[in-house]
Amino acid sequence: MGRYQLVVFDIDGTLIDTEKTGVLSLMRTVEQLMGREMPYEEAYGYFGIPSAAVAGHLGYSGKEDFAQRWEENFIALSHYITAFPGVDGLLAKVKDSGVLTGIVTSRSRFEFEYDKILARMVHLIDFPVCAEDTVRHKPYPDPLLECIGRASLATGGHIAASSCIFLGDTPHDWACAHEAGCDFALADWHGRGFQGIETDKKFSSAGQALEILELSD
Repeated sequence: MGRYQLVVFDIDGTLIDTEKTGVLSLMRTVEQLMGREMPYEEAYGYFGIPSAAVAGHLGYSGKEDFAQRWEENFIALSHYITAFPGVDGLLAKVKDSGVLTGIVTSRSRFEFEYDKILARMVHLIDFPVCAEDTVRHKPYPDPLLECIGRASLATGGHIAASSCIFLGDTPHDWACAHEAGCDFALADWHGRGFQGIETDKKFSSAGQALEILELSD
């Protein structure tokens, strides 16, 4: 077993490469509903945030309409989605080592359960926490603390935040881990660098992630 009792993963940008689909679909939504062109890098700044919250940040009052249109555009562009190389093996190695696994995502439960790519990995996840499971979302620590609490309850013991690590790809993920008192490892599949995120742990391959978790051969 590695150094951690619980390893928690973000989904989008960490396990599954939804960046292009998510960002382009947001850009299309903003153009359709707000009549302005949004640059790619600006749209990327909202990557991994619940759609209703993004509508609020952008000053669009019809949050449900915004979320529905974004989902429609996301589906239309879903052909760009793929799993990052080696993540199936990464999850399997963590699970086989006896370490507990979790998910903390801004996706809804429906989006989590009906993702065809994610479906092949779900059996490797012990404790998934989705958007409906907490009132506050990332960057607040609530969803990660919820995941830790579920793991502690299921195992009949107390799992300390210091024995957990969260693997994510955005400043919101880092802030969530930091406020929860967990370690954080940055998924940098696209080579953006640390982006001002205060961590010394960064990986751009499944092998590097296993080294951080101290589970490599």
